[in-house]
Amino acid sequence: MHAFDVLGDPVRRRILVLLAEGELSAGEVCAVIQREYGISQPAVSQHLRVLRDNGFATVRPQGARRLYAVDPRPLREVDEWLAGFRRFWAPALDALATELARGRRERRSHPPKDPSEERSR
Repeated sequence: MHAFDVLGDPVRRRILVLLAEGELSAGEVCAVIQREYGISQPAVSQHLRVLRDNGFATVRPQGARRLYAVDPRPLREVDEWLAGFRRFWAPALDALATELARGRRERRSHPPKDPSEERSR
């Protein structure tokens, strides 16, 4: 399965977000996904299997539990592929960062004179 096929599913993307925060048991992942998406435990297990089989997640046994974690290697490959397209959005993000910095400098150099002026900013 191609990386974008794996990442194209919102449930799998959500699982990766959960795992990016730290290692979780299959049961912990399942509880969150069932609550948020209303899908069955076997369906969540299938998504975990797809992530594992395609290299996006690792699993290690700990007693009766299976602990899942993100494997960043395929994500690096996706990032490398996207590098060729960054020119389409990087300048806009750079310009936004410049404007935000300009606004911070302006606020520091011209502090509000009364509290009501601060609320309107």
